[in-house]
Amino acid sequence: MTLAWAPLQGPAELLTSVPEPWLGVGGVGVGALVGLVVGFVAVHESLAVSVSAGRVVLSVRDSSQEFGRNEIALVVRDGKQLVLLGADGMEIAREECGLSWQRVADAFAEHGYRWADEDPHREEFRRWVPGMPGLPEGADALLRARAAAREKDEGADDARELRGELLRLGVVVRDEKRRQYWRMPQTPQIPQQS
Repeated sequence: MTLAWAPLQGPAELLTSVPEPWLGVGGVGVGALVGLVVGFVAVHESLAVSVSAGRVVLSVRDSSQEFGRNEIALVVRDGKQLVLLGADGMEIAREECGLSWQRVADAFAEHGYRWADEDPHREEFRRWVPGMPGLPEGADALLRARAAAREKDEGADDARELRGELLRLGVVVRDEKRRQYWRMPQTPQIPQQS
């Protein structure tokens, strides 16, 4: 039976003309090659964490961030993300983490870092909607741009950069089910001297 309307008839005929066992060997070879490429991409895109007594290095893709121990007050697991918090409650890093959470927690504990299985500031986050009051000037525009970047397939780098801009304004952002949530850490009040 032939199908006159079937697409790619030429390549299909060429493929079926290859005798066995070469067709099977070729299929296995192509499958292995595709598997290697997918594996390399996954490793390149995943988070690598290096923890020592004096510093933490988070590496994703071709970039890495280094934090001194004195910058990190608490290390948190927030869903599938690893979060580093400063003493003022401000996030200094938030990255998707596909590593074993037990191994990550053990590595930080081994070097004396405080660990939490849940973000202690989780209840402070508010869902962002355009024009929401309470945000510093410019934050709403950045959140709009970040929402648009997150909709694009290749917008991850833009969204990451916009998160950094929001942090500079004192706004912490977390994502959940394609929604953005925000909070502003409470700055400690310094008593005035009389």
